[in-house]
Amino acid sequence: FAGEVENHMVTCDVDEIIARAPGLALHRDELAGRAMLCVKTDVFPVECVMRGYLAGSAFKEYKATGTLAGERLSAGLKESSRFDPPIFSPATKAETGHDENITVAHVGKLLGASEAATLERLARLVYTRGRELAAKRGIVIADTKFEFGRDADGRVLLIDEVMTPDSSRFWPADQVVEGQAPPSFDKQPLRDWLAAERAAGRWNGEAPPPALPDDVVAATSRRYLEAFERLTGSPLDITRLP
Repeated sequence: FAGEVENHMVTCDVDEIIARAPGLALHRDELAGRAMLCVKTDVFPVECVMRGYLAGSAFKEYKATGTLAGERLSAGLKESSRFDPPIFSPATKAETGHDENITVAHVGKLLGASEAATLERLARLVYTRGRELAAKRGIVIADTKFEFGRDADGRVLLIDEVMTPDSSRFWPADQVVEGQAPPSFDKQPLRDWLAAERAAGRWNGEAPPPALPDDVVAATSRRYLEAFERLTGSPLDITRLP
């Protein structure tokens, strides 16, 4: 994205991190391979969600009301229907509980029309590039969310994670069928288990969450590892991780 979308990363090299922040020298082993030094920003209080397909909370709302964040969508859509063009579908950044889908007009009221337009433009650019790259590797990025912040120099920076299985819905391209929920490479096993815990009254949705069973951890890890191999073309050697 050189020259198009600036981001908050300064360096991932542990020696450079310590050179810039000498007080971290005692934690070198903990930081190596696990941390990045970033530019501090004032974070925009909006999750910039891009939806290429009808899934998740969007499908749940559409099935009930025919809308997304209260705005009417085309009739006759099904689960996993493709959006052309993709939909910019922002959400609030909730301090507790779940984020709430909001309209683009609402973002304009929160941030101003110019800022809202900038965030949508950048989110569309990053999502379009990302899904094109993933498609070459046999992965559909059904939806994803971005975060942006403004630094001390006034620049709008892309921050936090970008198109990871934690922030996106990854589907195998050869298994996407309209009207069905495809298998995913994301944290769906975790979502499903937590939903069951809430439905059973064993968790109220607030921090701290319940301890995860080993089988849920293993199922989620397998999906992440397969997604990594598909995107990079080689398996992740977890024995070499810090």
